[in-house]
Amino acid sequence: MSQPADSRLSNVPDLDALARRVQSVAQIAGDFTLRSGRQATDYFDKYRFEADPSILDAVVRGMVALVPSDTEVLAGLEMGGIPLVTLLSHYTELPAAFVRKEAKTYGTCRLAEGAEIEGRRVLIVEDVVTSGGQIAISSRQLRELGAHIEFALCAIDREEGGTEALAATGVSLLSLFSRGDIARAIAS
Repeated sequence: MSQPADSRLSNVPDLDALARRVQSVAQIAGDFTLRSGRQATDYFDKYRFEADPSILDAVVRGMVALVPSDTEVLAGLEMGGIPLVTLLSHYTELPAAFVRKEAKTYGTCRLAEGAEIEGRRVLIVEDVVTSGGQIAISSRQLRELGAHIEFALCAIDREEGGTEALAATGVSLLSLFSRGDIARAIAS
């Protein structure tokens, strides 16, 4: 974990301190089945840090400097990516699209609501990545709609193969924290 080199904001958080805050409110122990189908004995409950305004703000402030400079649209994935992309859009002044898991069957029948994505460089925004499965699915769907996608950005990479799986689909994963970053911050 390193401090962002290109800060577009003042008050970029101390990332080690923020990692400890995120861990203290969001990492829970138990037996969990992840979206990927994998079993885990720890879980990062993103809703716990996304529901806390001060932690959400600090996480997004940390993510701002990771947004590639040629990004034209931020695309938050349903549901955990929506709070992140909304605040990230505010701080970066980039338009946001809100991406459903599947196109709605009424009204506009759209997969992505909000900003237009066709022909634009789109950064996918997600909360926690394990296998990268939903990002891979959404990237394919958005590309079919004409979006140019090279990167995805997440708050936490569980380091369980998501980076590698996404690379195989042509998507580079950027993350504010990895599981290792959080473990090192706790140990320090």
